Amino acid sequence: MELKARILPIKLLACDVDGVLTDGNIVYGSGSQEFKAFNIQDGLGIKLAGWNGLPVVWITGRSSDAVERRAAELDVKIFQGAKDKEVGIRTAAEVFGVPLEEIAYVSDDLNDLPALKLVGLPIAVANAAPEVKALAAYVTEARGGTGAVREAIELILRGQGRWEAAIETYLSRLHVARVGQ
Repeated sequence: MELKARILPIKLLACDVDGVLTDGNIVYGSGSQEFKAFNIQDGLGIKLAGWNGLPVVWITGRSSDAVERRAAELDVKIFQGAKDKEVGIRTAAEVFGVPLEEIAYVSDDLNDLPALKLVGLPIAVANAAPEVKALAAYVTEARGGTGAVREAIELILRGQGRWEAAIETYLSRLHVARVGQ
């Protein structure tokens, strides 16, 4: 199926976390501290998506306070501890009332393969495993943790003719914030 035809029906964007929203590194501090770095452009892209009718969910096999905190900042529904990504995608579809073929999923590694086979728009980050890239309808130019999710959001919103409106929404929110100060 042509990429444009896969983009048009998308109503939900699901993302893996480690290796997609982060560079895949996990840094441990003392005790139970865990540190993750998130890309700011991904964050703005996620806000743009949500403000323009494309909800974003995160599906991750691990559980992390850092991920929970970032998801809360971005108003993202998160499914942590979802070791089986197929179950995670099916759960997200049910929660949001969206058919699987209307979901895009951004992924990077082998544990994502079952979920990629289910969705309408499978997306791999540039540094994904070869098997993931082979299933993807689109491979980002950006590596995981370096704006790959923003790239996927732009791809979808542009492909649906909503990118300019997303920018206008953002600029109007900036204006309202400045006036309200």
